Amino acid sequence: MKKLFLYLASVLFLFPFEGFSQSIPAAEEQILLAVQAGPLELRKEATVLGYNADGVLETLRVGTNHLVCLADDPNREGISVACYHKSLEPFMARGRALKAAGKNREEIFQTREREAKNGLLLMPRDPATLFVLSGKEAQYFPEPDSLTGANLRYVVYIPFATSESTGLPTQPRVPGEPWIMFPGTHGAHIMVTPPRK
Repeated sequence: MKKLFLYLASVLFLFPFEGFSQSIPAAEEQILLAVQAGPLELRKEATVLGYNADGVLETLRVGTNHLVCLADDPNREGISVACYHKSLEPFMARGRALKAAGKNREEIFQTREREAKNGLLLMPRDPATLFVLSGKEAQYFPEPDSLTGANLRYVVYIPFATSESTGLPTQPRVPGEPWIMFPGTHGAHIMVTPPRK
């Protein structure tokens, strides 16, 4: 019986239940990782949103420039951090609120589309950039502040732009080619996804 208990304990240690939440890194570590997605010269002054001890998203650092960075969700596989222009915050915050309310991707898109068209959701007047740094096998080491196995993707939001207004294709022809996604909608954006290293 003792051997069975030890065996089960070792299995649970090696393969924990999927529903278990991981420990939440200290605020400073979350900040160091989150800003990796942003341009080097903007990182020190960026606002950073991350998770408190209860797993609730909050502001970890109030910045002084136009960049907002989002920490990695400790309950999701791999690593994914992002930084975006502050003019995108109403759009991003609304998406997070709708997701927390149990809405799926299509419902979130349609709600934000309707609200943007009705003037209830403020969208950027000028092109606004989102940087996403992610990888399923990515690993972050606070000392010496290094991230491995992640790729950077660039997204430039231009609400209601179209292929005709930008000259961009609606699908990439070669890896890394800029193209326009969701043309003609509030979520229209230029996608640039460099090939994985």
